[in-house]
Amino acid sequence: MLVHSRAGRWAVWILFGVLFVPLFALPLLVILAASFSTHWSGAFPSGPTTAHYAAAVRGESLTALTTSLVTALAASVFALTAGTWAALAAAALRTRGRRVVDALFMLPVAVPSVVVGLAVLVAFSQPPLLLNGTRWIVILAHSVLVTAFAYQSVSAAILRLDPMYEQAAASLGARPSYVLLRVRLPLLLPSLNAAAGLCFALSMGELSATMMLYPPDWLPLPVLIFTATDRGSLFTGSALAVVLMAATLLVLLAVSRIRTKASYR
Repeated sequence: MLVHSRAGRWAVWILFGVLFVPLFALPLLVILAASFSTHWSGAFPSGPTTAHYAAAVRGESLTALTTSLVTALAASVFALTAGTWAALAAAALRTRGRRVVDALFMLPVAVPSVVVGLAVLVAFSQPPLLLNGTRWIVILAHSVLVTAFAYQSVSAAILRLDPMYEQAAASLGARPSYVLLRVRLPLLLPSLNAAAGLCFALSMGELSATMMLYPPDWLPLPVLIFTATDRGSLFTGSALAVVLMAATLLVLLAVSRIRTKASYR
Protein backbone atom coordinates (compact mmCIF):
# COMPACT_ATOMS: atom_id res chain seq x y z
CA MET A 1 0.00 0.00 0.00
CA LEU A 2 1.04 3.62 -0.50
CA VAL A 3 0.31 4.37 3.17
CA HIS A 4 3.11 3.02 5.39
CA SER A 5 2.00 3.89 8.93
CA ARG A 6 -0.29 1.54 10.84
CA ALA A 7 -2.76 4.32 11.69
CA GLY A 8 -2.86 5.39 8.06
CA ARG A 9 -3.51 1.85 6.87
CA TRP A 10 -6.32 1.43 9.39
CA ALA A 11 -7.83 4.73 8.23
CA VAL A 12 -7.67 3.60 4.60
CA TRP A 13 -9.32 0.28 5.40
CA ILE A 14 -12.07 1.98 7.42
CA LEU A 15 -12.69 4.46 4.62
CA PHE A 16 -12.77 1.60 2.13
CA GLY A 17 -15.32 -0.27 4.26
CA VAL A 18 -17.49 2.81 4.72
CA LEU A 19 -17.57 3.46 0.98
CA PHE A 20 -17.58 -0.11 -0.34
CA VAL A 21 -20.21 -1.74 1.86
CA PRO A 22 -23.07 0.77 1.34
CA LEU A 23 -22.35 1.43 -2.33
CA PHE A 24 -21.38 -2.00 -3.66
CA ALA A 25 -21.75 -4.88 -1.23
CA LEU A 26 -25.04 -3.96 0.46
CA PRO A 27 -27.18 -3.76 -2.72
CA LEU A 28 -25.90 -7.17 -3.82
CA LEU A 29 -26.60 -8.64 -0.39
CA VAL A 30 -30.12 -7.22 -0.53
CA ILE A 31 -30.71 -8.93 -3.89
CA LEU A 32 -29.33 -12.19 -2.51
CA ALA A 33 -31.60 -11.98 0.55
CA ALA A 34 -34.64 -11.13 -1.57
CA SER A 35 -34.02 -14.12 -3.82
CA PHE A 36 -34.59 -16.47 -0.86
CA SER A 37 -37.69 -14.68 0.45
CA THR A 38 -41.41 -14.54 -0.17
CA HIS A 39 -42.23 -11.38 1.81
CA TRP A 40 -40.49 -8.15 2.75
CA SER A 41 -42.84 -6.16 4.94
CA GLY A 42 -40.34 -5.10 7.62
CA ALA A 43 -36.68 -4.24 7.87
CA PHE A 44 -35.65 -7.76 6.85
CA PRO A 45 -37.10 -10.27 4.38
CA SER A 46 -39.17 -13.16 5.63
CA GLY A 47 -40.57 -16.44 4.38
CA PRO A 48 -37.38 -18.25 3.36
CA THR A 49 -37.77 -20.34 0.22
CA THR A 50 -35.80 -21.78 -2.67
CA ALA A 51 -38.75 -21.88 -5.04
CA HIS A 52 -37.50 -18.84 -6.94
CA TYR A 53 -34.27 -20.63 -7.81
CA ALA A 54 -36.15 -23.75 -8.82
CA ALA A 55 -38.01 -21.64 -11.35
CA ALA A 56 -34.88 -19.72 -12.35
CA VAL A 57 -33.01 -22.78 -13.63
CA ARG A 58 -35.71 -24.31 -15.80
CA GLY A 59 -38.19 -23.44 -18.52
CA GLU A 60 -38.16 -19.91 -19.88
CA SER A 61 -35.52 -18.78 -17.39
CA LEU A 62 -33.04 -21.47 -18.43
CA THR A 63 -33.65 -20.65 -22.09
CA ALA A 64 -33.03 -16.97 -21.39
CA LEU A 65 -29.79 -17.79 -19.57
CA THR A 66 -28.63 -19.91 -22.50
CA THR A 67 -29.54 -17.08 -24.87
CA SER A 68 -27.48 -14.62 -22.86
CA LEU A 69 -24.50 -16.97 -22.75
CA VAL A 70 -24.60 -17.62 -26.50
CA THR A 71 -25.05 -13.92 -27.27
CA ALA A 72 -22.21 -12.87 -24.99
CA LEU A 73 -19.89 -15.57 -26.33
CA ALA A 74 -20.59 -14.69 -29.96
CA ALA A 75 -20.29 -10.96 -29.32
CA SER A 76 -17.02 -11.45 -27.42
CA VAL A 77 -15.48 -13.51 -30.23
CA PHE A 78 -16.49 -10.96 -32.83
CA ALA A 79 -15.38 -8.01 -30.71
CA LEU A 80 -12.04 -9.60 -29.86
CA THR A 81 -11.36 -10.44 -33.51
CA ALA A 82 -12.35 -7.04 -34.85
CA GLY A 83 -10.78 -5.10 -31.99
CA THR A 84 -7.47 -6.95 -32.21
CA TRP A 85 -7.29 -6.57 -35.97
CA ALA A 86 -8.06 -2.85 -35.73
CA ALA A 87 -5.56 -2.30 -32.91
CA LEU A 88 -2.79 -4.04 -34.87
CA ALA A 89 -3.64 -2.03 -37.98
CA ALA A 90 -3.83 1.27 -36.07
CA ALA A 91 -0.43 0.66 -34.49
CA ALA A 92 1.13 0.85 -37.94
CA LEU A 93 -0.55 4.18 -38.77
CA ARG A 94 0.68 7.66 -38.10
CA THR A 95 -0.67 9.72 -35.24
CA ARG A 96 -3.52 11.32 -37.19
CA GLY A 97 -4.70 8.03 -38.67
CA ARG A 98 -4.52 6.32 -35.30
CA ARG A 99 -6.65 9.06 -33.77
CA VAL A 100 -9.29 8.59 -36.46
CA VAL A 101 -9.44 4.84 -35.77
CA ASP A 102 -9.59 5.50 -32.01
CA ALA A 103 -12.51 7.87 -32.48
CA LEU A 104 -14.32 5.43 -34.76
CA PHE A 105 -14.13 2.55 -32.32
CA MET A 106 -14.90 4.67 -29.25
CA LEU A 107 -17.99 6.27 -30.80
CA PRO A 108 -20.42 3.54 -29.63
CA VAL A 109 -19.21 4.09 -26.06
CA ALA A 110 -19.53 7.87 -26.30
CA VAL A 111 -23.28 7.69 -26.99
CA PRO A 112 -26.02 5.95 -24.95
CA SER A 113 -26.46 2.28 -25.77
CA VAL A 114 -30.10 2.89 -26.65
CA VAL A 115 -28.88 5.13 -29.48
CA VAL A 116 -26.68 2.30 -30.75
CA GLY A 117 -29.68 -0.02 -30.60
CA LEU A 118 -31.81 2.42 -32.58
CA ALA A 119 -29.05 2.89 -35.15
CA VAL A 120 -28.68 -0.87 -35.64
CA LEU A 121 -32.47 -1.25 -35.86
CA VAL A 122 -32.79 1.42 -38.55
CA ALA A 123 -29.72 0.27 -40.49
CA PHE A 124 -30.69 -3.41 -40.66
CA SER A 125 -34.47 -3.28 -41.02
CA GLN A 126 -34.41 -3.00 -44.81
CA PRO A 127 -32.93 -5.11 -47.62
CA PRO A 128 -30.33 -6.00 -48.74
CA LEU A 129 -29.25 -6.91 -45.19
CA LEU A 130 -32.43 -7.54 -43.23
CA LEU A 131 -31.66 -8.62 -39.67
CA ASN A 132 -34.62 -7.15 -37.81
CA GLY A 133 -36.58 -9.87 -36.04
CA THR A 134 -33.65 -12.27 -35.90
CA ARG A 135 -31.14 -13.18 -33.19
CA TRP A 136 -28.32 -11.80 -35.32
CA ILE A 137 -29.35 -8.20 -34.81
CA VAL A 138 -29.02 -8.65 -31.03
CA ILE A 139 -25.58 -10.25 -31.39
CA LEU A 140 -24.53 -7.48 -33.78
CA ALA A 141 -25.62 -4.73 -31.38
CA HIS A 142 -23.77 -6.35 -28.48
CA SER A 143 -20.68 -6.72 -30.67
CA VAL A 144 -20.76 -3.04 -31.61
CA LEU A 145 -21.11 -2.02 -27.96
CA VAL A 146 -18.22 -4.12 -26.61
CA THR A 147 -15.72 -3.95 -29.48
CA ALA A 148 -14.43 -0.60 -28.20
CA PHE A 149 -13.25 -2.20 -24.95
CA ALA A 150 -11.41 -4.96 -26.80
CA TYR A 151 -9.80 -2.40 -29.07
CA GLN A 152 -8.65 -0.19 -26.22
CA SER A 153 -7.29 -3.11 -24.20
CA VAL A 154 -5.27 -4.51 -27.10
CA SER A 155 -4.09 -1.05 -28.18
CA ALA A 156 -2.74 -0.34 -24.71
CA ALA A 157 -0.96 -3.70 -24.67
CA ILE A 158 0.62 -3.06 -28.07
CA LEU A 159 2.10 0.20 -26.81
CA ARG A 160 3.82 -1.71 -24.00
CA LEU A 161 5.33 -4.37 -26.25
CA ASP A 162 9.09 -4.38 -26.63
CA PRO A 163 9.80 -4.18 -30.39
CA MET A 164 13.06 -6.05 -29.84
CA TYR A 165 11.30 -9.42 -30.07
CA GLU A 166 9.75 -8.63 -33.43
CA GLN A 167 12.97 -7.16 -34.74
CA ALA A 168 14.93 -10.22 -33.66
CA ALA A 169 12.46 -12.55 -35.39
CA ALA A 170 12.51 -10.45 -38.56
CA SER A 171 16.32 -10.34 -38.58
CA LEU A 172 16.35 -14.15 -38.51
CA GLY A 173 14.27 -14.24 -41.68
CA ALA A 174 10.78 -14.69 -40.21
CA ARG A 175 7.93 -13.58 -42.45
CA PRO A 176 5.50 -10.90 -41.21
CA SER A 177 2.75 -13.51 -40.83
CA TYR A 178 5.04 -15.69 -38.72
CA VAL A 179 6.03 -12.71 -36.55
CA LEU A 180 2.36 -11.88 -36.04
CA LEU A 181 1.23 -15.40 -35.18
CA ARG A 182 4.23 -16.63 -33.22
CA VAL A 183 5.60 -13.45 -31.61
CA ARG A 184 3.10 -10.59 -31.33
CA LEU A 185 -0.10 -12.49 -30.57
CA PRO A 186 1.49 -14.75 -27.89
CA LEU A 187 2.85 -11.63 -26.19
CA LEU A 188 -0.63 -10.08 -26.34
CA LEU A 189 -2.36 -13.20 -25.01
CA PRO A 190 -2.87 -11.93 -21.41
CA SER A 191 -4.44 -8.71 -22.72
CA LEU A 192 -6.58 -10.67 -25.17
CA ASN A 193 -7.92 -12.83 -22.35
CA ALA A 194 -8.64 -9.79 -20.21
CA ALA A 195 -10.46 -8.10 -23.10
CA ALA A 196 -12.49 -11.25 -23.75
CA GLY A 197 -13.60 -11.39 -20.11
CA LEU A 198 -14.58 -7.72 -20.09
CA CYS A 199 -16.53 -8.01 -23.34
CA PHE A 200 -18.34 -11.10 -22.05
CA ALA A 201 -19.33 -9.44 -18.77
CA LEU A 202 -20.58 -6.29 -20.48
CA SER A 203 -22.60 -8.27 -22.99
CA MET A 204 -24.19 -10.41 -20.27
CA GLY A 205 -25.54 -7.31 -18.55
CA GLU A 206 -26.57 -5.28 -21.60
CA LEU A 207 -30.24 -4.22 -21.48
CA SER A 208 -30.96 -0.85 -23.14
CA ALA A 209 -30.12 -1.74 -26.74
CA THR A 210 -31.39 -5.30 -26.28
CA MET A 211 -34.86 -4.07 -25.29
CA MET A 212 -35.19 -2.39 -28.68
CA LEU A 213 -34.00 -5.33 -30.75
CA TYR A 214 -34.74 -8.74 -29.26
CA PRO A 215 -37.22 -10.98 -31.13
CA PRO A 216 -39.68 -13.18 -29.22
CA ASP A 217 -37.59 -16.30 -29.77
CA TRP A 218 -34.34 -14.72 -28.54
CA LEU A 219 -35.00 -13.39 -25.03
CA PRO A 220 -31.81 -12.67 -23.03
CA LEU A 221 -31.87 -12.99 -19.25
CA PRO A 222 -31.51 -9.24 -18.45
CA VAL A 223 -34.74 -8.60 -20.39
CA LEU A 224 -36.49 -11.36 -18.45
CA ILE A 225 -35.27 -9.83 -15.19
CA PHE A 226 -36.61 -6.43 -16.22
CA THR A 227 -40.00 -7.81 -17.23
CA ALA A 228 -40.28 -9.81 -14.00
CA THR A 229 -39.55 -6.80 -11.79
CA ASP A 230 -41.76 -4.57 -13.95
CA ARG A 231 -44.67 -6.92 -13.23
CA GLY A 232 -43.93 -6.68 -9.53
CA SER A 233 -42.23 -10.07 -9.15
CA LEU A 234 -39.25 -8.63 -7.28
CA PHE A 235 -38.26 -11.88 -5.57
CA THR A 236 -38.30 -13.86 -8.80
CA GLY A 237 -36.33 -11.09 -10.49
CA SER A 238 -33.80 -11.16 -7.65
CA ALA A 239 -33.26 -14.90 -8.09
CA LEU A 240 -32.77 -14.43 -11.83
CA ALA A 241 -30.29 -11.64 -11.13
CA VAL A 242 -28.29 -13.89 -8.80
CA VAL A 243 -28.24 -16.61 -11.46
CA LEU A 244 -27.01 -14.05 -14.00
CA MET A 245 -24.26 -12.86 -11.66
CA ALA A 246 -23.20 -16.41 -10.82
CA ALA A 247 -23.01 -17.47 -14.47
CA THR A 248 -20.99 -14.37 -15.37
CA LEU A 249 -18.60 -14.84 -12.44
CA LEU A 250 -18.01 -18.50 -13.30
CA VAL A 251 -17.03 -17.58 -16.86
CA LEU A 252 -14.81 -14.75 -15.63
CA LEU A 253 -13.09 -17.09 -13.18
CA ALA A 254 -12.38 -19.50 -16.01
CA VAL A 255 -11.00 -16.66 -18.14
CA SER A 256 -8.85 -15.45 -15.25
CA ARG A 257 -7.25 -18.89 -14.93
CA ILE A 258 -6.40 -18.81 -18.63
CA ARG A 259 -5.00 -15.29 -18.23
CA THR A 260 -2.84 -16.40 -15.32
CA LYS A 261 -1.35 -19.25 -17.34
CA ALA A 262 -0.82 -16.90 -20.30
CA SER A 263 0.97 -14.36 -18.11
CA TYR A 264 3.21 -17.08 -16.67
CA ARG A 265 4.03 -18.25 -20.16
